[in-house]
Amino acid sequence: MSITINPSIAQENTLTERTNLAPTTESWNGLYLKLRLSDKWFWYQENHYRRRNSSDNRADFVGRMSQVYNRFGLTYLIADNFEVTFGPTLVWNYTPDPENSEFVNTTLEPRIWHQWLLTQNVGRVKVLHQFRFEHRYKRDNSIGSDYLYTNRYRYKITAYIPLNKPRMENKTLFLAPSNEIFFETGNHIINILEENRVYTAIGYTHNNFMFFGGHMWTYGPTSTPGTFRNRHIIRLNLMYTLDLRNKRRPVIKARDLKF
Repeated sequence: MSITINPSIAQENTLTERTNLAPTTESWNGLYLKLRLSDKWFWYQENHYRRRNSSDNRADFVGRMSQVYNRFGLTYLIADNFEVTFGPTLVWNYTPDPENSEFVNTTLEPRIWHQWLLTQNVGRVKVLHQFRFEHRYKRDNSIGSDYLYTNRYRYKITAYIPLNKPRMENKTLFLAPSNEIFFETGNHIINILEENRVYTAIGYTHNNFMFFGGHMWTYGPTSTPGTFRNRHIIRLNLMYTLDLRNKRRPVIKARDLKF
């Protein structure tokens, strides 16, 4: 009896094993704040605390610090279903190896960001189209490394699916699947495709609070050509909205939901 091996299949399996790194894990916790200042203007803010797996355990989610992430912005409501936001972002990136003396513990990554947000109703489902643009100054954690400038382009589509109500309103249990794709350009960028993120969240609205969380899977190239990474991330978040135009108790509106 003879055994025949298809060379193309063997080569494909070898290539897959060689280029796809083992999955890593992270935990992201976020606070979102949206304050309505006038009929047209909002203050928008995000604060994130992010951890990643230990260097010797890819499945523990919280073994090392990853980032402290702060985004701020002013939002202008052009129409009920279309708004633009712009502002600064400050990110502290932590060292990938705390025991390595050649790395500084944290580096500061400043950004300027702006975005367009378009909302549409598809039956009882609220769909958001988010176009975000980021201008970043970033360095790695090696001692003496230089800052490099890049432009990042992001598109995310999110569906808010109410489970216990006919539409998104107060005391709504909802499901929110989303997909976001990232592109990046710069003099040192080899692959403009940075990452793809698939996130499924479940949440609940209560008065002016929204609680939501779930699992996110990401996939994209690393700094080594031909090598790709993927991550499993648990996300837990709280969003608070407040209308400062008068003293009425605020009510969450679907157009105010953004994450």
